[in-house]
Amino acid sequence: HPWKILKDAGYEIDFVSPKGGACAFEGDDPSDPVNKEFSQDMVYQKKINFTLKPSDIKPDEYAAIYYTGGHGAMWDFPDNKELAAIASKIYTNGGVVASVCHGAAGLINIKLPNGTYLINDKKINSFTDSEEEAVNLKNVVPFSLETKLKAQHAHFEKSDNFQTHCVVNNRVITGQNPMSAAAVGSAIKNALAS
Repeated sequence: HPWKILKDAGYEIDFVSPKGGACAFEGDDPSDPVNKEFSQDMVYQKKINFTLKPSDIKPDEYAAIYYTGGHGAMWDFPDNKELAAIASKIYTNGGVVASVCHGAAGLINIKLPNGTYLINDKKINSFTDSEEEAVNLKNVVPFSLETKLKAQHAHFEKSDNFQTHCVVNNRVITGQNPMSAAAVGSAIKNALAS
């Protein structure tokens, strides 16, 4: 859904994954018009099936970075120094850093040039501990995302399980769960427009 919002606003979107190449994605609902449009867009199907590697990215050419969710992000994003460096540079250049759901795992170790963490003292949200319990994966994930974000001195905000919740704080935009993805896309569009 953020793809649709940003594409329709005229932005070109690239897909990056830790190793590049084909990128698995889940939650595709053929009855959802946005999912259907994405699956039929051959330009973006090529991009999702041949993702760029972080080393292919020149951060100065990007206005935003968006960390998508899914439980795999808990293993792939937190310690990926290349993605963190890209996000730091985009933010330092005045761009937007955003995430939804478990994608916030990518925000944990982003350091700014002054040595502080990006999320330090910012309002942030992500998939919550109570949502992790509700999907019976609390003992599967490598750590509690909510707890880790709080440990990095983020001001964690949340709504009830599986409710839309998007937080915007100084060009850092976070969404709580998959239901928040469209709200995050709209917030990115608004932040880029201003």
